[in-house]
Amino acid sequence: MLPPVLTELTNYFSPLSTFQREEGGALTLLTPGVNVLGLNATYLPDDVPDLCSALAWHRAQDLPPLLASPSPVPGAREMAALQVGTFTPAEPQDSGAVVEQISRLHLQKWAGVLTAAHGTPEWATSLARHLAARLEGQREYVLLLAYGGAGEAVGALLWRATKSGGAAHLWGVTDSAAQLPLLNAAWALAGGLRVSALPGELDLSEVGRVRFSLPSAETAD
Repeated sequence: MLPPVLTELTNYFSPLSTFQREEGGALTLLTPGVNVLGLNATYLPDDVPDLCSALAWHRAQDLPPLLASPSPVPGAREMAALQVGTFTPAEPQDSGAVVEQISRLHLQKWAGVLTAAHGTPEWATSLARHLAARLEGQREYVLLLAYGGAGEAVGALLWRATKSGGAAHLWGVTDSAAQLPLLNAAWALAGGLRVSALPGELDLSEVGRVRFSLPSAETAD
C-alpha cells in the first residue's frame, strides 16, 4: 500500500497516464512523449520492494527510472521535491488577473501557458495532444486559465474533483500575480483544494513531502 501522500498523486495522475504497472506494492506510471514528473515515476510503498523489474520497464520505454517517495531512497539521488498540502484561500493584491474555466477545445493554449510556466515550452504540443485523448470522457477534470491585466494568458491549472473537494497537482503561472487568483478559483470549485507546490512556494497546511529521485547504477541493476 502506498503512503497517503503518494496515493493522492496517483489518484490524480493515473487516469492521465499511458501505461500503469503494479508490483510489490509499487505503482509505476509511464507516459512517453510527456515530460510531467507525476506521469513518469514509480511510486514506492514504505517497504521498498526489489526495483529491478520496475526500473527495467522504465528503460524499455526510454524513460529515466524516476522514483517517488516521501522519504529518501537509499542509493538514489534526489532530483526534485514537492510539497502536497491543503490550500487556504487568500486575498490577492489587485493584480487585474481574472480566471475562467475553458473548454477542451483550447487545450493547446492551456498547455502552452503551463509548459511556459515550467520553462519547457517545447513540450506544449505533445502535452496538449496527450491530454486531449486522456481527458475525453473524464468529466471530473476541469481546465482553468488565468489572464493578466492586459488580457494575456498567464496561468493554467488542471483541477480534479475528489471526495474531499478538489485537487490541483498540475498548474503553473508565468506571472506570480496570477497565482492566488488561479488557486482561489480552483478552491472555489468545491470549497477545498489539495495542491502540489515547490517547497516554500505556498503556505499550505497538512503538508506531506514527495521526493523524486534517480537510483544509482547499483540500485538499478
